[in-house]
Amino acid sequence: MIREFASSLRRFRKSESGHATIEFVMVFPAMLFLLLSGVELGMISLQHAMLERAMDITVRDIRLGTGNVPQHDDIKDLLCKRAGFISNCSDNMLLEMVVMDPRDWTGISGTASCTDKAEEVIPKVEFRNDASENELMVLRACAKIDPIFPTTGLGKGLVKDGAGQFALVSTSVFVQEPR
Repeated sequence: MIREFASSLRRFRKSESGHATIEFVMVFPAMLFLLLSGVELGMISLQHAMLERAMDITVRDIRLGTGNVPQHDDIKDLLCKRAGFISNCSDNMLLEMVVMDPRDWTGISGTASCTDKAEEVIPKVEFRNDASENELMVLRACAKIDPIFPTTGLGKGLVKDGAGQFALVSTSVFVQEPR
C-alpha cells in the first residue's frame, strides 16, 4: 500500500501537466494588481496635474488682474473650467483663501478643508479676498475624487471619506498687486 502511494506520488511529481495553470494562478493576481494600480495612479496624477495647472493659471489671473476682485464662486468656476478632468467639480471642490503675515508666519492648517458627501453641507470656510496692496495671500483648493477601482490595488489603499472619495489638494501663494 505504501509502495503504491509512493509510486503515485512520484508520478504526480514528475508529471508536467498543469504547470501553466499553477503559474497562472500564482502570477495573474499580482499582475492584475499592478496593472489596476498603475491605471489608478495614472488617473490620480493626471487629475492632480490638471488641478495644479488650473490653480497656477487662475492665481496668475488674480494676481495680475489689478482692480478686479474675483469672488469665491468666480474663482471656483475658473478652476473647474480649467481643471477639466475633475468630475462634478463645482460640487466636489472647496476653496480657502487667507491673508498671511510673512513677518509673523503661522501658516495654515496642515489638513485641508474638503467636501464630504456623507456629511451635511458645511458653510464656506475662511475666504478673504479683501486684502490690501502687497499682502501675502494663500489659496488652497481641495477637490474630492472617486477612485476608478475603489476595491483593488491603489484605490483600496487610499485614505477616503465616508462617501468613498479621496482628496486632491493644491495650494498656491501670491502677493496682492497694487491697484
